[in-house]
Amino acid sequence: MLVMYAGRLLPSLRSNSLLRATRRLLCFFHGASPRIFIQCRQWSPSRDVARANHVISVLSREGRMTEAHKLFDEMPQRDVISWTALISGYVRSGMLHQAQLLFDRPDSMKDVVTWTALLSGFLKSKMIKEADDLFASMPDKNLVTWNTMMQGYIENGLIDKACKFFQRMPVRNVVSYNTLLTGLMKAGYIDQACRIFDQMPERNVISWTTVITGLAQAGHVNQARELFDKMPDRNVVSWNVMFSAYAQNGRVNEAKELFDEMPERNVVSWTAMISGYVQLSMNETALMLFCEMLQDGNCRPNQATFVSVLDAISNKAALVEGRQLHQVIIKSQLEHKPFVGSSLINMYAKCGEIGIAQKVFDLSSQRDLVSWNGIIAAYAHHGNGREAINLYKEMKAMGFKPNDVTYVSLLSACSHAGLVDAGLMIFDSMVRDQSVVVREEHHTCLMDLCGRSGRLDDAKTIINGLKTQSLSGFILGTFLNGCSLLGEADVGKLVGDKLLELEPNNSGTYTLLSNIYASAGKYKEAAKIRQKMIDRGLKKQPGCSWIEVGNRVHVFVARDVLHSESESIYGLLHDIHDMIRRAGCDVEDNRDATDQGV
Repeated sequence: MLVMYAGRLLPSLRSNSLLRATRRLLCFFHGASPRIFIQCRQWSPSRDVARANHVISVLSREGRMTEAHKLFDEMPQRDVISWTALISGYVRSGMLHQAQLLFDRPDSMKDVVTWTALLSGFLKSKMIKEADDLFASMPDKNLVTWNTMMQGYIENGLIDKACKFFQRMPVRNVVSYNTLLTGLMKAGYIDQACRIFDQMPERNVISWTTVITGLAQAGHVNQARELFDKMPDRNVVSWNVMFSAYAQNGRVNEAKELFDEMPERNVVSWTAMISGYVQLSMNETALMLFCEMLQDGNCRPNQATFVSVLDAISNKAALVEGRQLHQVIIKSQLEHKPFVGSSLINMYAKCGEIGIAQKVFDLSSQRDLVSWNGIIAAYAHHGNGREAINLYKEMKAMGFKPNDVTYVSLLSACSHAGLVDAGLMIFDSMVRDQSVVVREEHHTCLMDLCGRSGRLDDAKTIINGLKTQSLSGFILGTFLNGCSLLGEADVGKLVGDKLLELEPNNSGTYTLLSNIYASAGKYKEAAKIRQKMIDRGLKKQPGCSWIEVGNRVHVFVARDVLHSESESIYGLLHDIHDMIRRAGCDVEDNRDATDQGV
């Protein structure tokens, strides 16, 4: 049997496929985590009504609400499912006013599912009072209704109200408990969530995983592991949560042990482990694990995988590996995904290929704010301040609104290019933009901008205007670096003393202060700072650089004598110095006496 609609012939569907379609329709408004399943009710007794209801549900899922409503109006006979299908479609499409008008019609047919659909719409639209009034007026409520209301409170940040509501519930199931557990964990109420978990009459794998996730995110990794070991059943999500907790807390060896024990892995498992290595700057290990993933063949890399691997390559500035990965991404048809495209731009920029980075941006078919931020950051990385500012203006002309990341890149570009006035104007523009929250990174970039240009008075004015709790080690450290560049020993001492109070174990602060004193000829003060550093057992990390030659990355540290070609390299440097001197130029030795032996 065929049914005609909108010029198309639709096959008559068997009742089981209609049932599945209707279940999907009626369950949509409960979101993803945790899912609440609505028990099926009696099916429409008329086949014609059932087929029309199915078409309305299909049109609603596609967002074609005008057509769905037209079909609804043309139905000679409707049942409660017809009304629920259309009302739910309007709720799904965010057209809550139309849903409410339909719901309030005198001839409307409603049951508990219909009421719950509109209730969910109010909650998702943050209309809490309307949701409360509707819930209070409901003639019938089932467990799904109660769970929906509690989840709505949680999603709107009303965790205390959700807890009181949970206590009022006449009956609860595992979904009720899991919903509250998730809300408590997200709100940081770890102890209260653990008490609820202990009181649960029954638990499923979601219950266990929710608590383990909350403990891990709060830094209680050992406690999370104890709970993980007690789990009666585990799925791949549970394993991913546990070893990711180790990786995110820098315990990468324990993460790898758990990763190796996993009975099965998915793409999230591989990506999380790779990302853990990248966060700890173990870039070579991350690339090796990615190769292992490709050889395993059971999981295909996704966008997140490629972003992490591109970060590893960017950190190494390994252009050859970057080009090879770019080919893999093209074959995976993910090149034009915003985050992947932005990571490709960043990788080429850090490998010194700003021209290729620009080509990747130009060929992007889906430019969004992420892509624009990526190319602006690329030019900032290369110190091309003018180009970064021009791109910023072009981005705004295209209708894109800058965010906090955009401004960090712009201020950094102005700092490295010495565009002080332009940087100050951009900062003022950001402050006036009420949609952007001024963060620590913005003030740090501003300090760097003033310090590099010798405008320490402006920097001091900015610091004086900040609240005491906003003065972080990064901001003061950047200001101290400006004092070092300008040889301002007196100002540097005041800032350095304050910085040492905040970060007494930061070797960089001691080194900067020592260098400031030495540059001003105050060698005794410099020696005292060095002695304090030694007494605390601190050691300055040597500078490090690397270059890729012939598919091999060569790494160098300050005063390196361990490289296999060190004698030849120093000999070449000596010859270059001689050539410069013979040309009549002075060769400045920037190695400070206080840095000898470091």
